[in-house]
Amino acid sequence: MKNCCLTSLTRAAFLFVCCAGFVTSVAAQQSHVLRVAADPNNLPFSNQRKEGFENKIAELLARELNCKLEYHWHAQRRGFFRETLKSGDVDLVVGVPAHFDMALTTAPIYRSSFVFVARADRQLHITSLDDVQLPKLKIGVQLIGNDGVDTPPAQAVAARGLVQNVRGYTLYGDYTRENPPAQIMDAVVQGDVDLAIVWGPLAGFYAKRSRVALEIVPVQPQKDHALYFAFDIAIGVQKQNRALKDKIDNVLAAHHDEIESILDAYNVPRVGVASKRASL
Repeated sequence: MKNCCLTSLTRAAFLFVCCAGFVTSVAAQQSHVLRVAADPNNLPFSNQRKEGFENKIAELLARELNCKLEYHWHAQRRGFFRETLKSGDVDLVVGVPAHFDMALTTAPIYRSSFVFVARADRQLHITSLDDVQLPKLKIGVQLIGNDGVDTPPAQAVAARGLVQNVRGYTLYGDYTRENPPAQIMDAVVQGDVDLAIVWGPLAGFYAKRSRVALEIVPVQPQKDHALYFAFDIAIGVQKQNRALKDKIDNVLAAHHDEIESILDAYNVPRVGVASKRASL
């Protein structure tokens, strides 16, 4: 992996006015690119307008690694990692599980969990998958495939005999609409379901922007038998590119507070030894 360099257009213009010769020297170093695979239609993570928090983290990396940021837009459906990172077409993906077989992963950038989401005016206050209210509720869960038992919440509610209570919302969704995975949050707002169990960053972002007040609470405990509800999320690079991984780790350590500020701006719930609830 070649290191890369990009200065902002504003800075480049200023330097050109001040010292054309220096700009020529800098421009000569800008021949390398940091190639990032991202979904063009998946807020709060990323979109083609570069409005997601993963876009902001990619920009931070490009800035600190002195690189020109180049996006390879690809819908995050089956085959995403095979057709981007594994194929060698890109250098990294922001937002992969910290233990991920298809990539060399950095130190975690955050740890989040699935959360319960309900309208605040329902006063449900669900905190556990064993809450006695669940058999009486319509429950929205996120699905990856068509079998209905893909994500940990889907498996957990099925194991508790609540399949008849479940309404599934695919993570892929209708790609002709804006940010299709957000449909499950719309279902809570509209009352199509009483409760949803949603991946934290998605829930926190849309709860903060909801026209009605929503309550979001991390699923506890974080482990239910063989199922996990909380995950460390990292940056994935090509397996052979340890040099890039090490450089990114250095950037993440040096700019921890800046990354935390980005996550706060998008209302990403984080969990760890003590749960950090999103502010609503």
